[in-house]
This record gives sequence, C-alpha cells and structure tokens, in this order.
Amino acid sequence: MFFLQFVSLAQDEKVAIMRSASLLIVEDEAVIRDSLRMRLTREGFSIEEAVTVRQARALLKRNHFDVALLDYRLPDENGINLLQEIKQSFPSMVVIIITAFTSVDIAVKAMKMGAADFVTKPFNPDEIVVAIDRATETQQLREEVTRIRSTEEHMYALDALVGKSAVLSRLKELIVSVAQSPATTVMLTGPSGAGKDLIAKIIHYNSPRSNKAFVNITCTAISENLLESELFGHERGAFTDAREQKKGLFEVADGGTIFLDEIGDMPTPLQGKLLRFLEERSFRRVGGTKDISVDVRVISATNRNLRELVARGDFRADLFFRLNSVPIEVPPLRERADDIPLLVDHFIRIFNGELRKSVQGVHSDTLQMLQSYSWPGNVRELRNVMERAMLLGRTEWIELDDLKLEPLMHEGGEAGGERASAASLLGPDGVDLQQVERELVEEAMRRSRGNQSRAALLLRISRDQLRYRLEKFGMLSPAPRHRRRDQAEPV
Repeated sequence: MFFLQFVSLAQDEKVAIMRSASLLIVEDEAVIRDSLRMRLTREGFSIEEAVTVRQARALLKRNHFDVALLDYRLPDENGINLLQEIKQSFPSMVVIIITAFTSVDIAVKAMKMGAADFVTKPFNPDEIVVAIDRATETQQLREEVTRIRSTEEHMYALDALVGKSAVLSRLKELIVSVAQSPATTVMLTGPSGAGKDLIAKIIHYNSPRSNKAFVNITCTAISENLLESELFGHERGAFTDAREQKKGLFEVADGGTIFLDEIGDMPTPLQGKLLRFLEERSFRRVGGTKDISVDVRVISATNRNLRELVARGDFRADLFFRLNSVPIEVPPLRERADDIPLLVDHFIRIFNGELRKSVQGVHSDTLQMLQSYSWPGNVRELRNVMERAMLLGRTEWIELDDLKLEPLMHEGGEAGGERASAASLLGPDGVDLQQVERELVEEAMRRSRGNQSRAALLLRISRDQLRYRLEKFGMLSPAPRHRRRDQAEPV
C-alpha cells in the first residue's frame, strides 16, 4: 500500500473545465490579439484584453482569470514584472508568456518566476490552445495533489491517536519527538492490531518529510524472489521478466519515509543488503553497477520478538541493532482500557456516517464489558466489534447481545478458552505446526466463504499476512489481484 497517488480527470472533464475558463490576453499587437480572441472564443473561453501592463492591472483588480496570455515586451513595462505580480497575488493562475525573442535566458527566467509555458512568435493560434490545455491540466493535477496531501496531513495528525490515558500520552510525546528529530531509523514493536502502521504515518506526516512520499511495503506480501527488486529496483535485462528499468521503493521514497512492515519476516539474504543501505545510504539496482544515494527515513515494524529471532539465527544481530536505534513500543489495548470509551465514541461517529445509522452510544453494562475484555486483536478488533454491533443492532443504544463477545470471555476478561483450545492441540507426541496453520487458514476461508478480509479478521492477522499464507500453502485463487487503500485505524 503506497501513499504515492496520481490523480487525473477524464479527458472530457478536463476539456469542460478548461473551456469554461476566463482568459486575459495582454498583447500590444492588434493582429495577434484579434487572432487569439477569435480562435479562443470559438473554444468557449471568456476573453478580456489589455494592451499595456497598466490596463492589465486594472482588469485583474476587477475580474477573476484562470489563464493569462502575457506578451514579454509591452509599451509601458516589461511583461515579466506583471508575471511576478500575478503569481504573488493569484498563485493558481496559469500564465503563458508570448514573445518575439528566443532567448533561453528569458525563457528560464519566466519559468522560474512561475510561467506555465513559453511560446515564441510567430505562432499558430492552435499552438496556444495546446499550450493552455497542457498547462491547465498540470495546474489541476498540482491542486489535486495539494488537496490530497492536506487531507492526509489532517487524517494522520496526532489527534488520530484516540485516547487520553497516561500510557497513550507518553506515546504521543515520544512520537512528536521522533517525528521532528533527524533520526533515520525507527523501530515500532507491539502486538498485531495495536496501530503500528498508523503511528508510522503519523510520524511521517508530522515531520519535515511530510511533503515527500510515504511508501509502505509489507515484507510478507511479496515473494522472496521479487522483494529485492521491489525495494531497490532493477535494470533492464537483470532477469527474465525485467523488460525495462524500474525504480525501487527506496528511490521512490527519496526525501520521505519508507515503512517496512513485518520486518521480522524479511528473508535472510536481503537483510544483509538492507544493512548495507542503512550504513552507506546507497544501493544498487538488481543487475546494476552504479551506486544510487537517497535520503529516506526507514520505519520498521514487527509483532515478533526480534531478540529471540537473533538468538535463533533467523535475524541478523547487526541489522537489529541498526534498526532499533530509536525504539517505540506500541502498547496493547488492554493496557489502556481508559481509552476504550473514547474509542467507542469515535467508532460510533465513523459508522453512523458510513452505515447511515443514528446510534447514540452504549449501555453502561456494555461499556463495562468492553473495558474488561482482554482485546487480543487490540484496536483493530474493537473497531470490527463496533462495526458489527452497529450493523446488526436494532436500537439507538448498543447492548451486550450486539457485541457477540461472550464466547471469548472468561473470568477477569481473559480469553482463556482460546488458550485452552490451543493447548489441547499439542499432544504428547507433538504437532505439525505447519499443518495446524494450514488447517486454520482453510477453516477461516471456509467460514468467510472465501472473503480474505473476513478470514484475516478471524485469524487476527492483516490481509497481507493472510495472502502470504495462502500463497505459501498454494491456496490462492488465480483471480486478478486488486489492492485498495485501507482507511486509517485509530490507535
């Protein structure tokens, strides 16, 4: 799941927006001005004309313009002066410079000051139409990217961490400190569903790197053979299917953040190459001979005990210490039960909108149950429970029966039944762990009728983790793969 988003409008929508635009022509040659007016009027533009910079300034005070065609040399002033004024007062206005001079210096100066294009005389009016099309589309894309970035910065503000408990307050303080620091490696540890992916995004969007890319890759979601190519890219002909050069995710994330989820499952051979990058801040594409340097912050996350993996030889000790330079422990939900009422209210607001419900809240005994439950699936599980309760509930207040938590409950809120059933699987002669895992995956897929998202919830793992296991056991359907951008889960 990458936070690189390229948004475009359908061609007919672009044309419709552009053709309804208002346009200012600032040109002292009557023949050129008349030619442009007639051609652009046929295209549907609303036209205003000026012969001098002074006239143009008067029009700009009275009217709004989307596009300006600006001659470089005008009777009273240099058009570059007007260009500078326009970009200061109307930064979104598309300005195209027209001039009889072919000086490269003039073109470079105009473009640096914000001109969208540069057209030299003599020209065909159709060239102007093409230039306006191109410049307007570019401006629309820039505005859309700015809007998306603003939305993401709001979505991943520190307030996305819902709760006021002491443990969460300390976590927020640490996140702010790390986000503003120059630290280039951060390690997030904690149980599955606790919100490590959300915290990674909060660190990015509250850091000086927020205007660059946030790239998310789950180490178990891509096969071992392709993971190196995904991370570092490849040269054309590096392997059988490498028909063209491809940038890796570290290149794409240059200046920003790369999030390596489930780092504990990274193949051992690739661990050494990641360590080399972290030490030298450079890498080579697969099949390449040139070192490529990039500036990225690497945030890694795992729900596994990396120290145990190091002790068993399954994870490099030197890589662990390099990644763990700034550790952040994400607490399980059971350690911040005081935050559950706020989280419940938060989810009610979300699902009232999404499900078109008007739920007012939860009964006191229901809230007590929610706070006493151990939440092995953490915030992700709470979110799913609330969604199901609101979807199936028939009143404005959520009741105990709506939660469907009773089969998992034990005295003191512990999921003791789960531990007992798991322990019973281990007989005196041991058990084939791979076979047990396969059977659990098969049963989850059967109960969910093949829905991977629901099966992943039953197993309390991410969808990417489930897909990895489906591939490992040869259970993945050959149907085309579709990925979607998941909605952020609060912590």
